[in-house]
Amino acid sequence: FMEDSGYMARAAFIMERLMNKMGLHGKSFIPLIMGFGCNVPAIMSTRTIESRQSRLITTLNLPLMSCSARLPIYIMIIATFFAPKYRSSIMISLYVIGMLIAVIMSKIFTKTIAKNEDTPFVMELPSYKLPSLKGVLIHMWEKAKSFIKKAGSVILLSSIILWLLQRFNWSFQFVGEDLDQSILASIGNILRYLFIPLGFGQSWAPAVAAITGLVAKEVVVSTFATVGSVYPIMFSKVTALSFIVFTMFAAPCFAAIGAMKRELGSRKELGFALLFQTGVAYVSAM
Repeated sequence: FMEDSGYMARAAFIMERLMNKMGLHGKSFIPLIMGFGCNVPAIMSTRTIESRQSRLITTLNLPLMSCSARLPIYIMIIATFFAPKYRSSIMISLYVIGMLIAVIMSKIFTKTIAKNEDTPFVMELPSYKLPSLKGVLIHMWEKAKSFIKKAGSVILLSSIILWLLQRFNWSFQFVGEDLDQSILASIGNILRYLFIPLGFGQSWAPAVAAITGLVAKEVVVSTFATVGSVYPIMFSKVTALSFIVFTMFAAPCFAAIGAMKRELGSRKELGFALLFQTGVAYVSAM
């Protein structure tokens, strides 16, 4: 509704001065706002930024904005491990932390990779108008359809694969409730050593969940659902928060990585972006 009304272009213009103080281009405002919905269209919208360095900085910071796919993870863990009186403040703090980290990293990048760059802000302001109901409904349907397709393909397929991996061993024998003998457990027991410094590497299940989040962030929830149904996952409040922070800052899902590759057009920059994001996640969670 706001896009079709012509408001978003004016918002970018109004935010230009503030975004510059944070080390970002004025046009970065729209992708960052979109990032709270989904990182994929947000990354694609960075192509409106003329400067390559500013586009790279915006792309690096976009996964720090908590997309809607991360919300089920927050809700699941916060509701499970924290008392009701703390839940709302923890949820709000996650979004605030993401934005603060984005500001800090933007200031660092403007002093390094985008040093002495000053790109003028030029943007066409479309006329204000009342969006048509048809246009809004079409856009809503496109977004809903893309999620349904994602839920019915990537997420469903990932959940099926996870179930098979946790129910069979390497000899393809059904292990039933004895998940420690499963293929998933053997993979998790290797990966978990990476997460011991973060507090949730004592068992294999959280390590597997952290990695499966690369497929799609929602898959973390299905991992806990399939594994946790027969294999209790124990977190303290500190390790629960550590797990959320890692999931919040780590490299985005495969779809977003694909969008980053298309927009950056460089494997070197893509590799740097993924290492940076996962590095920030690891250090923050630790």
